[in-house]
Amino acid sequence: MKIAIAGAGAIGCFLGSRLALSGRAEVSALARGETLAALRQNGFRLQTKEGSFSAPVAASDDASELGVQDVLIIAVKGPALPLLAPALRPLIGAQTVILPTMNGVPWWFCLVDGALGKVAPFALKSVDPHGTINECIPLQQTLGCVVHVGASCPEPGVVRHAMGLELIIGEACGGNSARMEAVTDVLTQAGLEIKPSANIRYDIWYKLWGNLTMNPVSAITGATIDRLLADPLVRSFCTTAMHEAALIGEQIGCHVTQQPEDRHVITAKLGAFKTSMLQDVEAGRRLELDSIVGAAHEMGRHLGLKTPYIDAILGLTRLFAMTHGLYTEVRRT
Repeated sequence: MKIAIAGAGAIGCFLGSRLALSGRAEVSALARGETLAALRQNGFRLQTKEGSFSAPVAASDDASELGVQDVLIIAVKGPALPLLAPALRPLIGAQTVILPTMNGVPWWFCLVDGALGKVAPFALKSVDPHGTINECIPLQQTLGCVVHVGASCPEPGVVRHAMGLELIIGEACGGNSARMEAVTDVLTQAGLEIKPSANIRYDIWYKLWGNLTMNPVSAITGATIDRLLADPLVRSFCTTAMHEAALIGEQIGCHVTQQPEDRHVITAKLGAFKTSMLQDVEAGRRLELDSIVGAAHEMGRHLGLKTPYIDAILGLTRLFAMTHGLYTEVRRT
């Protein structure tokens, strides 16, 4: 199976190295700059508790050199995808399966016919401002994915795996399929724990339901998870925002029955954990704000729901990020 990784950051390198080491896939990577040079010289380099491993990869900054793939794994940061999407076209054939392994709500989340109950499908301009992603990446070939893996890149082309091996995978339009089973099989052979989902939209929304508060609030305060949840005022603020998000979920076919306090108990088990958004702040990387908070804000407005706490999180985090050069507001069409 030919599998290309678009975006050789922590998750991209982790999945690519696992797949290459399994011997079940011919793995290539679309990368640039220092990461491209490192992959060409050393291949993937994976650091785990069990030891360090390396695996070969065909790396290029030109998708046409890599050609049409059986599977395309998209592992870039959300803000990068609208610009990258046109460059991915040479990797996508009529049978290519596309697997985005990205944080937050994907561009197709509100475009699936019949999935939103009484709500007609609509495009998320916060995620795909000009419709470029939807134009370049066919929805009918796309799987949904939720990643439960902790990994980091101490240097280009090197990934350090900290915890988790689980990927939840499902058809964007729901149900099961032969192609989903094929992707599940090759990822399982690579040592990953794959959980098939008949309703991947719910799984995506459930993860966002927690990340919507913990990620941005940690980013603007610099606090780890344990400190956020130990502060009663912050905890209450996050709880109210989660209630707002739950109301949005009910309107779009993603009804969350769990209560925020119960989710806090689960989250607290992470201890002094730095969220991905806090790590991005510390590394000076652009924040994935639009696909996590911006999308929820946009959905609330589209549905006519009042979301003052979500709005406050978006406004404060956006202003913080813009002040520190970590966010550029995009003009929506």
